[in-house]
This record gives sequence, C-alpha cells and structure tokens, in this order.
Amino acid sequence: MTVSVTEAKNKLTQLLAAVERGERVTIERHGRPIAEIVKPSGKRKPKFGTLKDVLKMTPEQFHELTRPMTDEEVDAFLEGRY
Repeated sequence: MTVSVTEAKNKLTQLLAAVERGERVTIERHGRPIAEIVKPSGKRKPKFGTLKDVLKMTPEQFHELTRPMTDEEVDAFLEGRY
C-alpha cells in the first residue's frame, strides 16, 4: 500500500492496523517514496548489559581490540590481505 504524507498523517490508525495484518505501507512525498512502515521481525537487539555474564574480556583484551592499526595493518587492509 502506498500513501501520501498527508494521507498517512490523517489515517495513521488505519495504516497501523494494516501493518499489524502484515501489509507494508510506503509513504511518498511528491510521488517519491520516503519511508516504509513494516511489522517488526520479532528479532530484537540485546539490551545494554545483557551479555555481562556471558562475554568476559580483560582490559588488556579490550585494549588490543580497540588499538589503532599499524601502518603495516592499514596497508594489508587496503590491499585486501587483512
């Protein structure tokens, strides 16, 4: 289903009901799509801190992961070897 911005503003409740039924709603401005409303997939990103007891990392390991790349590593990366 495709609607204009004005129509979306005026019919938001009906559009959300259509999305709940599984429809995809595209919103257009001047005939060009600018947004889509879709039903969430059910997959959610983990909340901050939820891996606290699962992922263990020492400060040294964290530092190694976040250190700047060396010149050699940058060259390897740019050449597709990294």
